[in-house]
Amino acid sequence: MAFTDFGADLAATDLPVPEPGPDEVLVRVLASSVNGFDLGVLGGYLKGSYDYEFPVVLGKDFAGTVTAVGADVTGWTPGEDVFGVVMRPTLGQGGFAEYVAVSAGYGLAKIPGGLGHTRAAALGLAGTAALNAVDAVAPAPGETVLISGATGGVGSFAVQLAAARGARVIATARPGAETAFVTGLGATWAVDHTDLSGDVRAIAPGGVDAALHLAGDGPAVAALLADGGRLASTLHYTVDEPGRDIKATAVMADPNPDTLARLAADAAEGRLRVPVARSYPLAEAARALADFTTGTVGKLAITI
Repeated sequence: MAFTDFGADLAATDLPVPEPGPDEVLVRVLASSVNGFDLGVLGGYLKGSYDYEFPVVLGKDFAGTVTAVGADVTGWTPGEDVFGVVMRPTLGQGGFAEYVAVSAGYGLAKIPGGLGHTRAAALGLAGTAALNAVDAVAPAPGETVLISGATGGVGSFAVQLAAARGARVIATARPGAETAFVTGLGATWAVDHTDLSGDVRAIAPGGVDAALHLAGDGPAVAALLADGGRLASTLHYTVDEPGRDIKATAVMADPNPDTLARLAADAAEGRLRVPVARSYPLAEAARALADFTTGTVGKLAITI
């Protein structure tokens, strides 16, 4: 599923099977998932930050089977089940395809038994971003952490990872199914984003110890931090409030092999839930993207 120019629609496209470079492996893709990054690519918003090599195939996530390896590759053999994040220097190949050539040394890990391709494909980018964000604020047991954007892919992993460290999580969620979703993942409280300040202040009058800004208004989230608080933003919001003792970190996902392997082991062994809300066949990738824009609870998978 590719688009041929800026402004063009995503469409089924026949392309040659990629040839892996000397330090790459070729993966027969069996699953992928939708991320906000994909919308940025399709909308042309990353022009200037990345080079587009048209036709551009969407999809940062992938899971499948190695079918060939480059001349300089060691440690990987055809037939291995793998997953990861497409980290090519240009936008061209992606996971919404039958095949993708990816780096053998970065953004790639084995799928452990019990995880499966669909859940592995939903884990890569969002799971890595969540872990990196939680690591950035390093919540201690008993601390209160606000997660804005808790129902999305990154947020659903972040809630679990923060709760596993003993933090008391305040998660943004609408009443009803969303609240049940985040509390089921380990959140102590759920608050409606429509009255974020009032609801959070009722729980933590002096402010929260840490906050993850994954969605919503950055200044509104930062305003709820106590002095000395920590903020991690995947939207690259930086706090500019003179006189406030706030440590802010802009987070960009780093899907190195160790991080991917750790997440996969946690998911396979039941310590981390991969909440796949719905799966779509490859031909319906455009529909999956449209559904993603309406607000998702968990992850949307693409099966190939």
